[in-house]
Amino acid sequence: MAISLLCIGDVVGRPGKFAIAQLLPKLISEFAIDCVIANVENVAGGSGLTPTLHEKLSRIGVHLMTMGDHVYRRREIIPVLESADNIVKPINLPEEAPGKYFAIHQTASGTKVAVVSVLGQQYMNVRADSPFTALNGVLRIIPPDVKIVAVDVHAEATSEKVAMGWFLDGRVSCVFGSHTHVQTADERIFPQGTAYITDLGMTGPYDSILGRKKERVLLAMRTATPHPFEVADGDIALCGIVVQIDPETGRAIHIERLRRECPSTSESFPRENDE
Repeated sequence: MAISLLCIGDVVGRPGKFAIAQLLPKLISEFAIDCVIANVENVAGGSGLTPTLHEKLSRIGVHLMTMGDHVYRRREIIPVLESADNIVKPINLPEEAPGKYFAIHQTASGTKVAVVSVLGQQYMNVRADSPFTALNGVLRIIPPDVKIVAVDVHAEATSEKVAMGWFLDGRVSCVFGSHTHVQTADERIFPQGTAYITDLGMTGPYDSILGRKKERVLLAMRTATPHPFEVADGDIALCGIVVQIDPETGRAIHIERLRRECPSTSESFPRENDE
């Protein structure tokens, strides 16, 4: 029986967490989801993650979490990155950077799913080593009994993400891109059985510019002066993919792009100090 993964795109602020809380139980039931993976580097006020939010997302039903270039934006998350078994840092940061290279979730059926995160190098304002070399290294140390591996390519350039998909075809089960907050329509399964999409999209407020209030972003762009980019709160949706994978071979057999809108607004979701 196939294993179903739900991979959720960049979760932005309180609206993004609200979308997961509202929609995840229904999606798990509808698609018989065995493992939920989410990019969560933008949950805390739109940038970073706190220990409290990590715990809440785990409780809501996110099994595995990936981070990106904002991984250390909230320093209080560092002990969690070092100790928790369900969250990973990008593997091509310096070796001294705290966090784990991969995380594993064992599904109810006993099948294990691993997740890895890697940063792109093009147009990214962060020091990162070669993602290709880093992936070659980490794939060698994932336990051999783990047949299903998902890779989050947190990158700006679409060409770099597509290249990574081809590089990993047949070596992992699923490659999905994150970071741009714009869902792409190129989901497919590569010839050797790797499911792929260039970007999962954003989980959060779409009445915005990439999750931030339009007025603030436009003012900064028009005047070339700095302005705080506050998280927006309207038109909330969850975006991602559902992938079905053969647990014996680790090959993907189906991929489906997903966008679900919240039936209500985040104003009914209590605001908390960590957001």
